[in-house]
Amino acid sequence: MAWQTFLSVFGTVFLAEIGDKTQLATMLYAADAKNAKWWVFLGSASALKIAAGIGFIAVGVWTLLSK
Repeated sequence: MAWQTFLSVFGTVFLAEIGDKTQLATMLYAADAKNAKWWVFLGSASALKIAAGIGFIAVGVWTLLSK
């Protein structure tokens, strides 16, 4: 039971912190002169909305089914 709690908290915090690393990576791509800033923005925004949305739905379904 302790491992289940640990993994649940670890997974939630890990997913929440991905945004910080993603912002740094996006800034590095945008800072490069050969990358168009609009494509960098569209790529990162799409990835965050889609990946984060699927992740939060999965966590919600898992939470509902585990009760």
